[in-house]
Amino acid sequence: MGTKDKERRVYPKEFKAEAVALAEKHEKPVRQVAVDLGINENMLHRWIQQAREAGGTGMPPFPGHGRPRDEELTRLRKEVKALREANEILKKAAAIFAQEGSR
Repeated sequence: MGTKDKERRVYPKEFKAEAVALAEKHEKPVRQVAVDLGINENMLHRWIQQAREAGGTGMPPFPGHGRPRDEELTRLRKEVKALREANEILKKAAAIFAQEGSR
């Protein structure tokens, strides 16, 4: 029986966030927090790293294994929103200049 026979466990984002919070309290070593939660220590270290990297980016800390295009879709939606806002501003500016030109 190899590792292929084991089913991969999937942890909810809330569980990961709680595990990271427990580890970052520094009341117990990361190793002990992992043992208490029944997870691998390396996995907990990876979650901590993901949470730190996502800290200032505005992206969720645990993106999961969704389709790679999900991140691109999110980025493109933000870009479309920004472009629509810019377009509205330009329309208002054009209307103001049109009024001034007719005087």
